[in-house]
Amino acid sequence: MELTIKSALPNHSISHFVHSFWMVENKTGIDITSTVLPNGMVDMILIKVNSESLKMLLIGIDTIPSQVTITVGTQLYSVGFKLLAVEYLFGNSIKDVLNEAQQISNDFWQFEEDDLNSLENFCNKVTQKIKTISTENIDSRKKKLFELIYSSFGSMTVKELSEKVYWSSRQINRYFNQQFGISLKAYCNILRFGASFKNISEGKLFPDQNFTDQNHFIKEIKKYAGVTPKELSKNKDERFINLTAIKKFPS
Repeated sequence: MELTIKSALPNHSISHFVHSFWMVENKTGIDITSTVLPNGMVDMILIKVNSESLKMLLIGIDTIPSQVTITVGTQLYSVGFKLLAVEYLFGNSIKDVLNEAQQISNDFWQFEEDDLNSLENFCNKVTQKIKTISTENIDSRKKKLFELIYSSFGSMTVKELSEKVYWSSRQINRYFNQQFGISLKAYCNILRFGASFKNISEGKLFPDQNFTDQNHFIKEIKKYAGVTPKELSKNKDERFINLTAIKKFPS
């Protein structure tokens, strides 16, 4: 029996903050060890294991692959947030949780058992909460910057982004390092890597997102996955959960 993995896309009204929703459930009867790859998202995860109490975690940006064990009876719901959400939903810098996780309070979200009965219920609760946050005070430069970053899948240069949002490269990098613990260029490279998952999962082992050439593509995949694109595409024993999950992602 395989892991149950489901995904959903956000309502357009919250797409400036949310990339995707996920649900993972382990009813296989055995603990499953998997590798999570960097994808450029900040994740808020709700975990419930059998009769244990609900735990909420905020996962910072990953820059390296990490090993996770999904124990028997685990029910996990996740929101993949875009970076704009960090400042305007959580209010604090996440630079100290780069490649880390921290437990967070349920005070704002107020999740209840019924919210975790289905992915649909979970999405609805998150959507309702986010829609209570005013978007009037969002810095227009930051909003435009992130729109460009995500629409280009991280393939635009820092110089191009700076010129289009009328914000100096130096100031943007200061903002990224202080807020997220990573430079803009490094973040864009991770986002571009994440954008390659779909093609790699389909066996398309050639650059698609502004890589210089095939060698550059292979080098970047090995940097963030620890393996070549060919080995990643094989996903032997479903070792890489991102590659397994991407096939569940809505078109």
